[in-house]
Amino acid sequence: MAEPRGEAAVARRIDPAREPGLSPEQRRLMAEVERAQRQRALRRRFRGRNALLGIGIGAVVLGIYGYTFYSVSQERFLDELEQEVETARALAQDKSPAS
Repeated sequence: MAEPRGEAAVARRIDPAREPGLSPEQRRLMAEVERAQRQRALRRRFRGRNALLGIGIGAVVLGIYGYTFYSVSQERFLDELEQEVETARALAQDKSPAS
């Protein structure tokens, strides 16, 4: 059987179930190699998904952290306003003529 120029016999893709010259051991070995390749591809895909998931969780955590700081600073601001209002009311009562 003549090989087309530029193609190696190793690069030729075959179907192990239809190839008549393969022994059961060769078929088992080919199935094992294909299974290993699928596992490597899955690991690569999971690595990318895990990275995206980690970035997403980190963004949510930083968002909650930032919102907490923001809300605490707003509470202090409101407390300071309430103190100023109380001080102003006390001064207004002191200045008002006693009836």
